[in-house]
Amino acid sequence: MKPEVIKIDEVEYVRKDSVLVTSGVVRIVILQRGFVMVGYYSKDGSDCCLESANIIRVWGTTRGLGEIALDGPTSKTVLDKCPTVHFHELTVIATINCVEAKWSGKM
Repeated sequence: MKPEVIKIDEVEYVRKDSVLVTSGVVRIVILQRGFVMVGYYSKDGSDCCLESANIIRVWGTTRGLGEIALDGPTSKTVLDKCPTVHFHELTVIATINCVEAKWSGKM
């Protein structure tokens, strides 16, 4: 669903309550059972959360996950959008900080 937009003097404005506000930093999270996800990561005690989450089905890299963490998804990367993901900290194998600007608009 696209947010409603109003245009005034050639400037488009979007309703504040229609925009998803995310918190945290963009991270790739490697979970048990082979799940590799990317999203806005936050943690509260032992509970972890990824907002604007995607499962990384195909990395599409020649240099591994670090490549897309630094440079954003490639033209061959396949991301599967999913709702907010919650998981316990003990299911995390590793997290990789991403360059947020390279992921802007891709999640």
